[in-house]
Amino acid sequence: MKLRKLFTSESVSEGHPDKVCDQIADAILDECLRLDPHAHVACEVFATKESITIGGEITCASRPDYEGIARKVLRDIGYTSPEIGIGCDTCDVEIKVNTQSHDIAQGVDRGDVLEQGAGDQGIMFGFATNETDGYMPLAISIAHKLVRLASSMRKEGKFPHARPDMKSQVTIDYTEKTPRIDTILMSVQHDEKITLDELREFIVKNIMIPVAESFGFNTDFKVLVNPTGRFVIGGPLGDTGLTGRKLIVDTYGGYARHGGGAFSGKDPSKVDRSASYYARYIAKNIVAAGLADKAEIQLSYAIGVAEPISICVDTFGTAKVDEEKILEAVHAVFDARPGAIISKFSLTKPSFSYRDSCIYGCFGRPDLDLPWEKLDKVEELKKFISCN
Repeated sequence: MKLRKLFTSESVSEGHPDKVCDQIADAILDECLRLDPHAHVACEVFATKESITIGGEITCASRPDYEGIARKVLRDIGYTSPEIGIGCDTCDVEIKVNTQSHDIAQGVDRGDVLEQGAGDQGIMFGFATNETDGYMPLAISIAHKLVRLASSMRKEGKFPHARPDMKSQVTIDYTEKTPRIDTILMSVQHDEKITLDELREFIVKNIMIPVAESFGFNTDFKVLVNPTGRFVIGGPLGDTGLTGRKLIVDTYGGYARHGGGAFSGKDPSKVDRSASYYARYIAKNIVAAGLADKAEIQLSYAIGVAEPISICVDTFGTAKVDEEKILEAVHAVFDARPGAIISKFSLTKPSFSYRDSCIYGCFGRPDLDLPWEKLDKVEELKKFISCN
C-alpha cells in the first residue's frame, strides 16, 4: 500500500480560552500605546472559571483601566454569562502588574531609536510560500478561514445555537503533484437546543464546503464535527486559558519553524514580536520577487544589542538564483535592527489593532492591512540580484 504524505494544521476562534487571554493582553497593549507610545509592556493573562488574572511588567505614562479592558474584550467576544463560558460583568478580575525592570530598560532605551537594543535575546523565524495567494501554507490558511467564517456567522446571527469557543483542523494530502483536502475537523461550542446531526449538517453545508470551494479545492473530504458528541461547556468554564499558548496557530501551522517566543501582550521592543513580523516581511518579499518558491528567515538577537547576531536564509532547494545571492540581497535591502523595524512598521503608533492581529493568525491576513505583509521590497530585491 502506498503511504500518503499528509500534513495537518489547526486554528482556533476568538472564543478559545487561550485566545481570550491573548486578546485581553493585546487590548491592554493597544491602550498603553495610545496613552504612551513609549510604554513598555509585558502582559500575561490567565483565565479560568469566572476569573481573569492580569499580570506582568508594564511601564506607562498613564494607568490603563485593566479591568474595564478585560470586561470589554469578553463582551465583544460574546461571553456574557457564566453558563456560556464566562460572564463579562460577573467574573472576578484580579490585577497583578508591576513596572519593567530597570536592568532591561537601560539596554533598550538608547535615545536614538535606530540604536535601540533588543528587548531580549532569542531566535525568530519568518516564512513564506507561493502555494496560496497570501503566501501562506495551505492547511493553516484554510483552518483560519473556517473558524473566522464560523465566528462571523455566529456574531451576525447566521449560525444559530453556536457559542464562541471553536477549533478547526485541516489535513492536506500532498501525495500527488496536485494537493487535495483529506480531512476537515471542526469542534464548535453550542447550546442545548441543537442536535449533533443538525450541527454537523449546518457546518458542512455552510462553512466547510464554501471555504474549500473558495480555495478551489475538492469537497469530497472526510468530515469530523465535535468528535466527542457534545461541546456545550466551553470557554474558560471548560478549560483554562493563558497567553502565548497558541504560537503555531499565530504563525504557520507547524509548516515552518518557530523560535519559541509568544507575541501577545508584548510591546514591539520585544523582538519575539517585532522581529518575527520582520522575518515574515523579508521571506514574503523574497518569494513575491520570484527568487524562490519557499523562503524561511531566521533572525537572532542579544538583549541590549541593536544589530542582529545572525541572519539565515533557507529556500528548501526552491531558489531560482544562488541562495548566497539572496542572503546578500537581504543584508543589502533590509534593516533588521529593532528600532528600524519599529520605525518601518510604525509599531508604537500602529495603524492597526494588535488585538485584531492576534486572532486568526498574524500573517497572511486578507482582512487586515498589516505593515509586515506589504510587498514594497520586491523591485529592490530584483534590482539587487540583477546588478550583482
